[in-house]
Amino acid sequence: MSDKPKVPVLDDVSKRIIELLQEDGRRPYAEIGRAVGLSEAAVRQRVQRLTDSGVVQIVAVTDPRQLGFSRMAMLGIRVDGDPRVAAEAIANIPEIAYVNVTLGSFDILAEAICESDEDLLELIATRIRTIEGVSHTECFLYAGLHKDLYNWGTR
Repeated sequence: MSDKPKVPVLDDVSKRIIELLQEDGRRPYAEIGRAVGLSEAAVRQRVQRLTDSGVVQIVAVTDPRQLGFSRMAMLGIRVDGDPRVAAEAIANIPEIAYVNVTLGSFDILAEAICESDEDLLELIATRIRTIEGVSHTECFLYAGLHKDLYNWGTR
């Protein structure tokens, strides 16, 4: 039997609710209800089910640089052995915002958000490179953010 998580089946109404929230996560449920033909209470219940199932997260997206995190980087990581084990360890590091196991020249891609170059060096040298199985790291420093959107819709 597979341990794959069950992917929820989304109807057209749920997909439209998601798209409306992607445009504006603070959009009132009553307004969403008018757009999709449901009551405010029904929209609230659907959004709760979507968040409980992990399909949707409603969060405030910030610009890390404006909050004092002046050094951001994507880390390419190669691993000896199962990359999922190292990915779990990397995911537990607070400065890591994103972790993805890949099938390319790197086994893992991870986004680091740090206050300074010194903090980034400390993160890589003493916390990531010491994880069992990590054999190589490559750091891609962010020089300028040109696009960072979350409104890519649904299928």
